[in-house]
Parts: sequence; structure tokens; C-alpha cells
Amino acid sequence: MKNSKELTLVRKSFVSRNQSDLIGPARYLIEKSRSHEKVIAIHGEMGAGKTTFIKTICRELGADEFLSSPTFAIMNEYRLGNGQPAYHFDFYRINKESEAYDIGYEQFFYSGNYCFIEWPEKISALLPELCMKVKIEVTDNHRTLTIEHYE
Repeated sequence: MKNSKELTLVRKSFVSRNQSDLIGPARYLIEKSRSHEKVIAIHGEMGAGKTTFIKTICRELGADEFLSSPTFAIMNEYRLGNGQPAYHFDFYRINKESEAYDIGYEQFFYSGNYCFIEWPEKISALLPELCMKVKIEVTDNHRTLTIEHYE
């Protein structure tokens, strides 16, 4: 497997004014994800739309169950259309990286399945080198989603 020094970092931005505008960025993310990039760190302030974007991605991947933020549980598991699991982490409530070890983060991050991570800055040293990153920035009337990945 290649490392980040052997690949090119690509950034693409999307503007979203409503929830249906998230479908394009979700499809782009799915298209660009590879097995080593199925760990997706999603950055954004409280209320920026991180969970809503994750729901959109999962629906595009065929999940039809109720999707919610795992704020209190820290992790939710969803079943995608292909029968594979996807994991949704919300690290907002953890105080130190060692708490991620307590939930066995490695078995999920290195499973080859999608792992969507809210508040990844809380565990930045534990993220795989080639994880995809999404930054959601909110302005008065829209959101800008910037997706970073390696090619």
C-alpha cells in the first residue's frame, strides 16, 4: 500500500444550500473512496451538518434504516445496501485518545468498511494516514464542504 508521500492530495469543494445539495458531494466521496480511504474524518462546528452529511452518504450506499448521531453511544453501526456494515463515530464526548482504545477503534478503522468520524480532532493521532477528510464550513446562507483525498 502506498503512503501519502507517493500520492497526490486532491481537494474538491461543494456548496450546499439545502439537504438535496449534499447528494453530489456524497456521490463524489463514494466514488473517490478506496479500501484504504474508507475512514472519513468529518470536521465542522456543532450544528454544521456532519450527521446530516453522513446520513446522505449512507443512503447513497443503500442504507434504509433510521440513522442518528451516536453522541451518547459514541458509535452506531448501519447496514449498507450491499450487506456490509458502516460505522459512525462521534468522539465529541471523549476527553482523551485512550478512550478510543477502550472501544476498540482499530478493529473498525482497519476493517475495510466505511467509518465516518465526527470530531476527529479528538483522536487525530489515531487516524490512518490516508483517511479522507471533509471540512464543513457554515456561512449565512450556505455550507461549503471540502473533501480531501489521495490519488
